Amino acid sequence: MPPSTHLDVSKAQPTSAISATKAGLVDVADNPQDATKSFLRSPFMKAALPFINGGLGGMSATAVIQPVDMVKVRLQLAGEGARGGPKPTPITVTRELLASGKALDLYTGLSAGLLRQAVYTTARLGFFDTFMNGVNARAAKADRQVAFKERAAAGLAAGGIAAFIGNPADLSLIRMQSDGLKPAAERANYKSVLDALARISRNEGIGALWAGCNPTVVRAMALNFGQLAFFSEAKSQLKDTSLSPRNQTLAASAIAGFFASYFSLPFDFVKTRLQKQTKGPDGTLPYKGMLDCFTKVTREEGILRFYRGFATYYVRIAPHAMVTLIVADYLNFLTK
Repeated sequence: MPPSTHLDVSKAQPTSAISATKAGLVDVADNPQDATKSFLRSPFMKAALPFINGGLGGMSATAVIQPVDMVKVRLQLAGEGARGGPKPTPITVTRELLASGKALDLYTGLSAGLLRQAVYTTARLGFFDTFMNGVNARAAKADRQVAFKERAAAGLAAGGIAAFIGNPADLSLIRMQSDGLKPAAERANYKSVLDALARISRNEGIGALWAGCNPTVVRAMALNFGQLAFFSEAKSQLKDTSLSPRNQTLAASAIAGFFASYFSLPFDFVKTRLQKQTKGPDGTLPYKGMLDCFTKVTREEGILRFYRGFATYYVRIAPHAMVTLIVADYLNFLTK
């Protein structure tokens, strides 16, 4: 019997398939994991991932920390303009917020908080990683270690740029969180961050969205200096210890949270005061700007007022920094 001339299609490969294999191309349907890795390693995604991972980390942290942020803002606004004014505690502020029987009041401004993280944290962590990649490349080329001052400069620059971009969302958050302090007839009762942005722009002008921008930028630079520079430095110092990589990240983020709180709280205080203020009956604002606010608060309320609520601020900043940095670090690991 003559040998069969039937071609075994299970073993045969079309010329195009052979060519594709030789060219190193990946079939998405057959190799989804390889296709995903190829996509993540594309030049565009390599540049975009630090921003995406940073934003997701910040939004995750905000969803957890928002009630603490609400209490922090109310503490900063209490007793405005009076040295001997009320001295609320986190417990009394929380009790007042819950007095109406609405626990969700602690999440007032959550939409603005999430938008702020989507803009601000996306930008600051993304720019920081981008700047540090350049710093690391220059250090490697010169065969030296990255200096702390280089990490600090990257953190300061990333924070300043991101804060300017995210100021409108930040201002909307403060307006929404402070609205409940006004008499019922004077409240704006914003429905969402988009409603706040639209109404502030319409009633006060587009420029009003950047009210308090100067202290916001300085605060962000101080916070980033404390958070990102010290996080990067701490991870570098802990690298050769007996701690596991996960514990190194946890310890470094806790250290970063403390320094971020210490350096940024006075500027956060002034930012809150400036963003909350609205024109009085005579058409003037309580504060003319950042320096005027520092001066008036120091004279009328005492210099220690800038650090009122430090414990609450630390509880808000440190866990937020830890969750943000840990999530971003983990996402960076997954997408390498």
